[in-house]
Amino acid sequence: MAALDGRVALVTGAARGIGAAVAGRLAADGAAVVVLDLDEAAGKPTVAAIEAAGGRAIAVGADVTDAAQVTAAADRAAQEFGSLDILVNNAGVTRDNLLFKLSEQDWDTVIGVHLKGAFLASKAAQKHMVAQKYGKIVNLSSVSALGNRGQANYSAAKMGLQGFTRTLAIELGPFGVNVNAVAPGFIVTEMTAATAERLGITPDELAARSAEITPVRRVGQPADIASTIAFLVSDESSFITGQTIYVDGGRKL
Repeated sequence: MAALDGRVALVTGAARGIGAAVAGRLAADGAAVVVLDLDEAAGKPTVAAIEAAGGRAIAVGADVTDAAQVTAAADRAAQEFGSLDILVNNAGVTRDNLLFKLSEQDWDTVIGVHLKGAFLASKAAQKHMVAQKYGKIVNLSSVSALGNRGQANYSAAKMGLQGFTRTLAIELGPFGVNVNAVAPGFIVTEMTAATAERLGITPDELAARSAEITPVRRVGQPADIASTIAFLVSDESSFITGQTIYVDGGRKL
């Protein structure tokens, strides 16, 4: 029996990168997965990969900053598969710039997707989890929560998610819901490739620079984050809640 047999997971921002890896791993561990992204069509390759491997998944399109759309997605997960047991708040964007160049729109966009998105999805999911006295929520923070040049908006959002995580753990713990956060370091994704482009270097060059200052001397892969989340949403982690786990090869040490 797989660790997540009979569980139902909703993963936001699951069309690519870390989200797609998480969706695939949870499905491999036995969960039925709702692959949520802004565009339903974008999530279909992730669903196809899960189904090809013998798993169950559906793609759902929703804007995580829209309460009605997020609530509908959570309700559809429960209706389609019979419950909603796991939520991974992974959806995210970057709008990097130094403070004096950072626009109000870029601030609002990043704060909205990360913080409001996690709030709305968690609120929609907890309704199902509290009723069944069981649930797992994982929020994606980042090492950038500790501060990073050119990312005032992103850093604020990612540190905000850590406080959000601890508060939800306090509120939802009595109802059988565990809430934790994972803070990735440098992970090879389209987002880090975009960062390299902004810096005027290639993705490989940026990865090499990051590996040089990382104690384990390599950069992370989406599978590194997916493995950590797979543990946090399993019953093996039932006494862990309110924590932020840095998965960064020791970068923050």
